[in-house]
Amino acid sequence: MSMSILASWPESHLCLTRQERQAAVSAVEAAFASALENLRVDIGFREMVEQLYVPMGAWIAQQQSLKQQPLVLGINGAQGAGKSTLFNLLEVTLSEGFGLRVVGFSIDDLYKTRAKRAELAREVHPLLLTRGVPGTHDVELGIDILESLLNAQDDTVTCIPVFDKSIDDRCPDHVWQEWTGRADVIVLEGWCVGASPQPDVALQEPINTLERDEDEEGIWRRYANEQLKGRYADLFARLDLLLMLQVPSMQAVFEWRSLQEKKLAERVQYIQDPKQPNDHLRIMNEQQIVRFIQHYERLTRAMLEQMPQTADLVLRLDQNHKIAEIRINS
Repeated sequence: MSMSILASWPESHLCLTRQERQAAVSAVEAAFASALENLRVDIGFREMVEQLYVPMGAWIAQQQSLKQQPLVLGINGAQGAGKSTLFNLLEVTLSEGFGLRVVGFSIDDLYKTRAKRAELAREVHPLLLTRGVPGTHDVELGIDILESLLNAQDDTVTCIPVFDKSIDDRCPDHVWQEWTGRADVIVLEGWCVGASPQPDVALQEPINTLERDEDEEGIWRRYANEQLKGRYADLFARLDLLLMLQVPSMQAVFEWRSLQEKKLAERVQYIQDPKQPNDHLRIMNEQQIVRFIQHYERLTRAMLEQMPQTADLVLRLDQNHKIAEIRINS
């Protein structure tokens, strides 16, 4: 998911001289040169780097220098908001523009295996088979990864899992990513990163047809909320900064998630052998996407109401997926 900007980084939070800014912009642009040529990206890329990514990178680098140890940055955003794009651009900006070592992973890669979620579905509630809500992630694994990265020596190897959404299961450990040594910035991105539990009273009434028809007694939503009070809170407590990509509405979430699913289907179709069956691939149609998004709706709405006031940095997106406002709360 691509993003462009209507807003510029606030002048009051610029951490660079004009010369430092231009040097960083040139370094980032050079790092992307071949990719830009191949992708034929529009000429607004340099302006986007200069007005947003380099100033934001400088701000993050300043926070990291004050800590004098690895800084843990959380990136929150609903489905299709552009978290992966943001991380990729930040990674290059911080590494090429500011000489920092950056490692990142997604909370999606912490999803429990399909077998584990099937066990939860049998023992707690059938809706827990569907990945997404708190309770369907291996939070202990996430905490172990962060602890390994935070305490790494030069030769420490940290293994990071990979989740394949097309088959709805975790990849075998021999294809996990490996990171060696220390990092200056550790990024954890995901739709519910930094989320807080709702008050119990807020769980009483169903918020959509999924909750009304399939969670009539509220067992599923209460279970997910209890998870946020426990080890998820411990995981998120390790964040030093929280960045929120604030989507404009739930309708935008559906439209952008639908686009993601379409791209996933196209990618799978491209790499699949047409002679091989693909029934095992879990690509969703529009009706399935609507139901899938309803799993996320309650917490997404709660985060949209609360997090813009509490996140350290908020990038507000408009309906056209442009960054319309930049707000720094810390």
